[in-house]
Amino acid sequence: MTVSVDVKKDLLLFLKELRKPELLTAYLYYLERKFRLNPVVFVRDKIIYQSSEEAIKKLEAQGKVWRETEIKIGYGLPSVNEQTRKIYICPFTGKVFADNTHPNPQDAIYDWVSKCPENKERIGGVPVKRFFVSEDPEVIKNYIKPRKTPISKTVYSSAVTGKLYNSKAAVIQDFKDNYLKTLKLVEVQNQNRFQLEDSFLNVIQDHLQEEKIA
Repeated sequence: MTVSVDVKKDLLLFLKELRKPELLTAYLYYLERKFRLNPVVFVRDKIIYQSSEEAIKKLEAQGKVWRETEIKIGYGLPSVNEQTRKIYICPFTGKVFADNTHPNPQDAIYDWVSKCPENKERIGGVPVKRFFVSEDPEVIKNYIKPRKTPISKTVYSSAVTGKLYNSKAAVIQDFKDNYLKTLKLVEVQNQNRFQLEDSFLNVIQDHLQEEKIA
C-alpha cells in the first residue's frame, strides 16, 4: 500500500491533532483522503452516499430530486374590449376602467385619481377627482388592445417540496444545500439509524479488512 505525499501530510496533521488516535479512526481518515470520499446522508430516505455527486446521480435516476413540468404564463383580460360600452379615463395617466371589465368602474376611477401621484390639481388641499367619461365607440376603440396568447414554459419542480425553479441546476443546488447532510467517514461507522447505499457499502467492506488495516 502506497501513501501519496499529500495524503501523508494530511494524515500526519490529523494524527497530531488527536491526543490518542485510534487505529481505525486514523485508517478511516486515510481512506477518506485517498479516495476523496465526502459522505452525505439523504435524511428523508435514511441512506448514506459516498459523495453528494453520487447521491444526486443515484437519486436523479429514481426521480427523487427534480421533475420537469410545464406552466402556463397567461395574460389577463384587457381593460377594454369589443363589448365595452362606457369607459372612465384618468386625465393624468390615461388609466382606464370599463363598464364590462370592472365591477365598479366609477368607484374605481374616483379612488384612482384621488391617489394618483401625477394628479397635482388641488381644491382646498385635496386632490381633485376629475376624470373623463366616454361612450363614443371610436374613442373606446383607441383603448382596445389585442389580447396576448398565453405561453407555455418548461420549469423544474423539487421532488421533495414541489417548489418550482427556472432551471434544473437551481433545483439540484437547492437539494444539495438543504437535503443532503455531510458526514465524516469516521462518523459513518457509528450511524445506526441510516443504511449505506450499495456501492458505498461495497467500498467500505472492501477496505475495512483486518489485513489492510494492519
